[in-house]
Parts: sequence; C-alpha cells; structure tokens
Amino acid sequence: MKKIVGIGACVMDTLYNIPTYPREDTKLRATSAQPSGGGPVATGLVAAAKLGADSSYIGVLSSDGGGAYLKSDFEKYGVGTQNIRVLDGYRSFTSTIWLCEDSASRTCVFDKGNLPPLVLDEAQKQAIIDADLLMVDGNEMSAAVSAARLARENGVPVFYDCGGLYDGVADLLALTDIMIPSEEFALGHTGAKDAKAAAKILFEKYSPRVVIITQGSRGGIIYDGEREAAYPVYPVTVKDSNGSGDVFHGAFAAAVLMDYDYEKCCHFASATAALKCAGVGARASVPDLDTVRKYLKENGYEL
Repeated sequence: MKKIVGIGACVMDTLYNIPTYPREDTKLRATSAQPSGGGPVATGLVAAAKLGADSSYIGVLSSDGGGAYLKSDFEKYGVGTQNIRVLDGYRSFTSTIWLCEDSASRTCVFDKGNLPPLVLDEAQKQAIIDADLLMVDGNEMSAAVSAARLARENGVPVFYDCGGLYDGVADLLALTDIMIPSEEFALGHTGAKDAKAAAKILFEKYSPRVVIITQGSRGGIIYDGEREAAYPVYPVTVKDSNGSGDVFHGAFAAAVLMDYDYEKCCHFASATAALKCAGVGARASVPDLDTVRKYLKENGYEL
C-alpha cells in the first residue's frame, strides 16, 4: 500500500457548541463540549487514513494530558505513531473552539504550548524516503524544509497545505510539488488582486506540478501551467465547519495515491470536506471511501 507521512501542527482542541455568540463579560451555557484532535496535517492524515490510505505522523508530542490524547487519537483512527517522540515536562499545543449554531461559524483561541522544534532523527528521515507522499503545513518550518528537501532528493512528491504566511514559506514553496494555498495565503504572498492571477504567479515562480487555490464556500481553482479549471463546493447542511480545510487536504492526498488526476482529486476532496461538515468533530465526522463515492454520484459527478 502507498504511504503518506506528514509533518505539521498537532493540536488538542476542545469544541464548545453554543447557540449564539455571547456579549463580552457575560456567561453563556454551551449545548455540548467535547475534545477533538486538530492541526492541518495531523487532521489531514486522519482523513486520509479513514479513506483507506496508509498514513503516519512525524513529530514531537508532550507526555501531558493533551499529548496523550493526541497520540491515542491517531491510534484510534489508524494513523501511524511510530515516528512520534514523546517528551516530558512540556505543554501541549491546545485550542478552544466555539461552534456557533445561528451563524454556522467558528471562533478559535489557541496556545501553541512550549514543545521544542522537531529535528528529524534517522528513523524519521527513513520514513520520508520510504513514503509515496510527504504532507507539510508550514508549522515546524525548519523540519518541514529539511523533510521536503530529503523527499525531493528521493523522488517523493511534496504536498504543501499553505495556510499561514509564516517566516520561511518561500523556502518550502520552492520544494513543493502539489501546492494548495488558501485564497488569503495566495493573495497575501503574491500581492495579486485575484486568485487566478495568484495561481499563475505561484506556478511561474516556484514550478510545482499544480497550484490549487481554495476559496471556501466558492470552491476553488486549479492551474497546472497550461489549463485552468474550477471545482465546486458540494451541498450539505453545516453542523461544524472546523477542520474542513484540513479534511480537504487529507482527502486530496488520499486521492493522489489512488492515481486520480488533479481535477478529480479536487472533486473528491471537496465532497469529503462537505460530508465532514454535516457532523461534529474535525476527525470523527470524516466519511469513509464508499460514502464519498456514493455522495459524488448522487450529486452528478462520476470519478
């Protein structure tokens, strides 16, 4: 089976469902609360695993309650943890997320914790060499750049979920094969006035195989240097949009390993993300492969 390995943020989320946003300096009773694993690549790996891909995470976690939860959550969903180092005496990356019923929106407050940066050991380097796809999200930037360089040297494609304008992004973009920035990232990094122009600038500057710019509720665009196309958002009643972008990226990665072309990968990923939004929890509500294929067919798209 083909393998995906990933490096990036891994976050212990606490989700609070609330009926409406409270006024400042007041109290509001949540309708429910639950823990959930989060982080762009970390959740993407879970999505890929639930869709049938062989996925594993490379990183460092704390031995505190948050880190223990995150490691067990990976194991629950079948994501490999053999290349995670667990360290004592550190504070995990955590966040509190409000999921607002009347606006179908989310608000997140996070604490990045104090874990030291990831430095790749020999086992982790070998896992990258042996993989069929490397996913990175710009967190753990130094390790991500080192991993991307190693992947490139060994013929492993690099998939960059470009979500934050972190220091050093240009170094990582230059090592990227599959580039999927948010529209905000693409416009901010290039200075372009629209997504189509940004896609062309990114492609010409960094020479990836493809640039796909995600545009939230408007779907997104695909550019491979010759052809420009669009993909839609699929219809769903939204219960929890948190993590939908992460799920999109993980589903896209799984589709790449199923040898779909990039346009099919986008439709597959968009449908998976839509189905995820119909449930609560960035990971718990990710559908399986048969459900995604059936949903696409019901909505007029054949893989």
